[in-house]
Amino acid sequence: MQIGHHRIDPPVILAPMAGVTDKPFRQLCKRLGAGLAVSEMTISDPRFWNTEKSLRRMDHLGEPDPISVQIAGTVPEVLADAARYNVDHGAQIIDINMGCPAKKVCNAWAGSALMRDEALVARILSAVARAVDVPVTLKIRTGWNADNKNAPTIARIAQDAGIAALAVHGRTRDQQYAGAAEYDTIAAIKAMLDIPVFANGDIDSPQKAAQVLRHTGCDAVMVGRAAQGRPWIFREISHFLGTGELLPEPSLTEVRDVLLGHLEHLHAFYGEPAGVRIARKHLGWYAKDRPENAAFRAVVNRAETATAQMALTREYFDALIAGEPLSLAA
Repeated sequence: MQIGHHRIDPPVILAPMAGVTDKPFRQLCKRLGAGLAVSEMTISDPRFWNTEKSLRRMDHLGEPDPISVQIAGTVPEVLADAARYNVDHGAQIIDINMGCPAKKVCNAWAGSALMRDEALVARILSAVARAVDVPVTLKIRTGWNADNKNAPTIARIAQDAGIAALAVHGRTRDQQYAGAAEYDTIAAIKAMLDIPVFANGDIDSPQKAAQVLRHTGCDAVMVGRAAQGRPWIFREISHFLGTGELLPEPSLTEVRDVLLGHLEHLHAFYGEPAGVRIARKHLGWYAKDRPENAAFRAVVNRAETATAQMALTREYFDALIAGEPLSLAA
């Protein structure tokens, strides 16, 4: 699959998720098989570009190509400037956020709220596509609510505006993440467009990825929440799509080593205490299906230093690997 001149192989994409798809997580998912990893959204307002948070979100040094950066906002000219700024700072693909359902984003008339104003959508997409010489992609939902499922109309506007690829989450904004994603709308969109379309929503296994691709005819699947604590899902999906065979689950030793490497990168990227704090949610995701998860989290979440967090994590997994009774002390 191509986005502009970028070949996306395998066609399995890490979805942009605020507070999750930071540089350490993107690099990890790419290493474990994601063909593309989209950044968490960056604000388009230039007044905030030099904040510590924005500078980290715009840090792509050493990140494997292609580098896709999501921008969020509501004013066409401001979003165009943000696209130019991010391209100047390493972005090779610009993604526009019209899919975020968060109240604070929608209240600012950004994210999926933009789908309520098709004329504004057209102005934004045209302005950004004209502003940069890299591919521009778009992420949307099926609509604002069940009575306003206008994703096909937005999709046509996007293609006409020069958008290079479209990701569609199979839920309305009102659904947030509740209920089951529906793929009929995504299939209808794919059938009417010439540009690549990515199916997103509830893709949590290799079998589900293959099923969704068959049902929708899409060019790629986009994985979000299912990658939290399971970054190896990308290689599992890729292998299954290519061979029809399931890979074995990663060993406890590999899970330990992947997690410790992830923690180390988080600590180095954010420093202390921010890296320790941010790592806690990832620790919970990695351990959610493991024995003694509650006890592990109760202890490891009290670690205040990177050294303590690493040691407690290693101790937990080493005990699991050895088959020993878990003894976690505060």
